[in-house]
Amino acid sequence: MAEVQIGSIVTGIYKTGKYIGEITDIRPQHYLVRVLGVLKHPMQGDLHSPKNADVLIFHERRALAFREQANIPKQMVKPYEGEVPNYLDSLKEAVDKAKEELVENTSEWAEKSLQMYQSLEKDYFKG
Repeated sequence: MAEVQIGSIVTGIYKTGKYIGEITDIRPQHYLVRVLGVLKHPMQGDLHSPKNADVLIFHERRALAFREQANIPKQMVKPYEGEVPNYLDSLKEAVDKAKEELVENTSEWAEKSLQMYQSLEKDYFKG
């Protein structure tokens, strides 16, 4: 991997979401990445029981916020080539894509996930 440094624009996978961001610190095992865009919205539900609706708590998983910083393991970070999208536009695109993938799925997990996304959209895109 090309050497990344503070200020490098990268993609990073955090939990089940994928983001575009800027490295703001380099730590032994992680890069501290400031979020600038969303490539893939985190999956809904329990991280330990993916795609399972029969869990104690079905978690609403929010995308990391604009300029929020996250410690991302070094192996989950790659250099990003291209233009950094507008955060809200990229978030909308990621939510729409996640919902499209769920519409075909008739499982209880997909239905609960779609409900979570509808709730998140009201919050993300108010006004």
